[in-house]
Amino acid sequence: MKRIGILTAGGDTPALNATIAGAVTRANQLRLEIFGLIKGYGGLLNPEVPHVHLNPLFQTIPELDPARGGTILGASRDYISANDREMIERVVDRLHRLGIEGLVCIGGDGTLNGMQALCDYLPVVLAPKTIDNDLGLNYPDEPYEFVREPDPESAAGFRYSKQPGRTFDLEEMVNFATPGYATSVFVSVQNVLRIRTTAESHRRVAIIEVMGRDCGMIALGTAFGQPDMILVPEVAVDPEAVVARVTEILDRQKHALICVSEGIKDAQGNNFGAVRQVKDPAGNLQYSGAAEAVKQILVDHLGNAFFTRKRRNESADAAIFCRKIGHTQRGGRPILFDRFQASQLGGEAVDLLVDGRHNHIATLQYRDGGFVHEGIDANRLRDRWGVIHARPLSECFYDAKRFQPSSKGVSYLQAIFSEALGSEDLESQRPIFDTGHLVRPYDSVNFHISKRIRRLDPDGV
Repeated sequence: MKRIGILTAGGDTPALNATIAGAVTRANQLRLEIFGLIKGYGGLLNPEVPHVHLNPLFQTIPELDPARGGTILGASRDYISANDREMIERVVDRLHRLGIEGLVCIGGDGTLNGMQALCDYLPVVLAPKTIDNDLGLNYPDEPYEFVREPDPESAAGFRYSKQPGRTFDLEEMVNFATPGYATSVFVSVQNVLRIRTTAESHRRVAIIEVMGRDCGMIALGTAFGQPDMILVPEVAVDPEAVVARVTEILDRQKHALICVSEGIKDAQGNNFGAVRQVKDPAGNLQYSGAAEAVKQILVDHLGNAFFTRKRRNESADAAIFCRKIGHTQRGGRPILFDRFQASQLGGEAVDLLVDGRHNHIATLQYRDGGFVHEGIDANRLRDRWGVIHARPLSECFYDAKRFQPSSKGVSYLQAIFSEALGSEDLESQRPIFDTGHLVRPYDSVNFHISKRIRRLDPDGV
């Protein structure tokens, strides 16, 4: 193998450039050429396949900075359909014309499912990323717990659900944490701490919504910011229990802060917030409104008199406010944990290709109180129907009565975050108030990368 390709697919995370940098560093050591494919799978669907030579003369291009958030290669949510054989063959032909003998895809469970279309034609491996931390398994036999049930409302005619899981040791987890998760939690915790003081000062109830889709890992991590309550998608919301707990908290400290995951559900399994009737290119429903739904529960149950009689506000609606942290969780500089582990997993992905371990995933494993990197067969994540599901937050990580992490959840978070920040993460804040920022425009890396982009002749001449 002399030349490989690499792409970033799906949503952006803070650690993508770090993963690319790790792969390029390893390629340099092995004297492999590595081409970055622009805009993920979307670039492969383009007959010109825009690409960048990331290591000319086996030297990493200067635009690639592992401490920079986002991806210099661009990303998209386009995917290659496994049923479109004609398109797959065209994509493989384009890669062959570029001389690419193997492909590293950086992404989450959607990217992993998407790359299966290419695996029969070309060596492909996955370097993981997702802020949701839902790529992997809580334990190796977890895929056996998924069942398929008829669902006339589904386009496929069925839906998947998961049976109750078992207890497990942390060392059983397959892919302990994904790059991007730690930084997302760091940003979320900072928001919790800042919003807390406003709620406390004005004696209000703050409801903060974090990302994660159907996985509560990010919400669980916000425990470092000491929210009074955490609501996760894996445990159905009980309105009566939520109201009772909020009342207790308000009686004690005159304010409350609740962190909710965007995918929280009711007792029937319905998404608690509104679901906009649109999907992204990967087919995922776009969630919104979880925090607002929880607010409405409190408004309806507590009523205006609860707040006015204690002179805390003029109405329940005014006393309770919602904030979505949103895309700030995806962006910016990655913290030390993500930078280091992402670069190691990028290098591991290159080794998997060279070793002939195709359709594998570079994973982060927890062993003897530390982390190791190893490749696993992607088929280990499939259920009996060949589907790769997003990993849920295990219920043993969450204490539903306290609305807080359980003792095992605390142990899990400690393993990741005990040394997640480096001194350089704090020093990186100093240049923010550089006077030059007041007079110089933003210098986009896209401008510089565009000068390096090369394209295939679409006519094959």
